[in-house]
Amino acid sequence: MATDEPGEGTLGAAVVTVSSARSLSADEPGDAIVAAFEEAGHELATRELIAPGFDNVQSVVSRLVGREDVDVVVTTGSTGVGPEDVTLEAVSQFIEKELPAFSQLFTRLGYEEVGTGVLRARSLGGVSDGVAIFCLPDDVAATRLAAESIIVPEAPAIVEQAMDEEDEE
Repeated sequence: MATDEPGEGTLGAAVVTVSSARSLSADEPGDAIVAAFEEAGHELATRELIAPGFDNVQSVVSRLVGREDVDVVVTTGSTGVGPEDVTLEAVSQFIEKELPAFSQLFTRLGYEEVGTGVLRARSLGGVSDGVAIFCLPDDVAATRLAAESIIVPEAPAIVEQAMDEEDEE
């Protein structure tokens, strides 16, 4: 991350859509995340569409965390309450520092938008190896809300602080 001021600078974002029923050309939730980062002047390091599954999600997100050009990973999909919805469980295995306020704030803002339906919108925020990771539902309104209102504004400061902690170790 190139930065002149604390919490400022260009981030490299990786956007991962977890779905067996969608394509990148018809991925509105992923499009909303990409647009939020690009409108803020950040770069898209990569965008991927992957099939659901614990090992698959964990493998891809772990690989992205290890890339030099990735400062933040945002996933969309496979976060519901169904048996195949395992993104949060897969990613949480290697989160070093969870960001519980992310899920709390996302839930609060989501409730204002959709009411009690927010109960089914599981999310996760955390840091792994100096990279911010956020897992979002497969819903365009939810991803737009989270990306524009929370993730993009806060990611530079989160990444900077996480990188400082990595440097101290």
